[in-house]
Amino acid sequence: MWRVDFHLHTRFSPDSLTSPEAALRAARARGLARLVVTDHNTIAGALEARRLAPAFVIVGEEVMTTEGELLAYFLEEGVPAGLPPEEALARLRAQGAFVAAAHPFDVRRRGHWAPDALERIAPLLDAVEGFNARCFSARANRRAVQFAADHGLLVLAGSDAHTAAEIGRGVMVLPPFEPTAAGLRAALRESRPAGAVSPPWVMVASRYAKWRKRLASPER
Repeated sequence: MWRVDFHLHTRFSPDSLTSPEAALRAARARGLARLVVTDHNTIAGALEARRLAPAFVIVGEEVMTTEGELLAYFLEEGVPAGLPPEEALARLRAQGAFVAAAHPFDVRRRGHWAPDALERIAPLLDAVEGFNARCFSARANRRAVQFAADHGLLVLAGSDAHTAAEIGRGVMVLPPFEPTAAGLRAALRESRPAGAVSPPWVMVASRYAKWRKRLASPER
């Protein structure tokens, strides 16, 4: 069985302290079979990681829509932030992407989903993120798993890592799969989530990364 982290960020996200190189080293050290890079609203980091390890990396993106965040995998083109969910989903589907709702019930995050919006897009999704290691509310993760069960959707798990130390905190244990949306769908039917919630200090690291990026901005 493979262990795959389906949600992590690199330095191409404003609140990440993890470079593509560091992410690859950490993933391999922790026995992951594949690494899925899902930077915020860009695939630049994922493409760089894939250039370094073509057979190991899956290109993804965490897309902020007008109503919540989506996780998408197997991309060749990025989808910009700020689109209505249905338009973002249409652009992702046009690439043959696998698409999930990210941390849908973690209300402390700007990218969580209102229940009515999630209900509306559920028929357009493949999966729901049922375990996110940065969800400090166990209830939020449980609600996501229950929503997936109620709507016949698959479940994903990921670390949501913004530092190398977090990579592998949340993983899916699943059979080897072909690197396509169809291959992933088939494997997830025989999968289980595993991992543990990250310690609270990870949020301090994210705030520091944002602060550092602002200081380095040429507009200052």
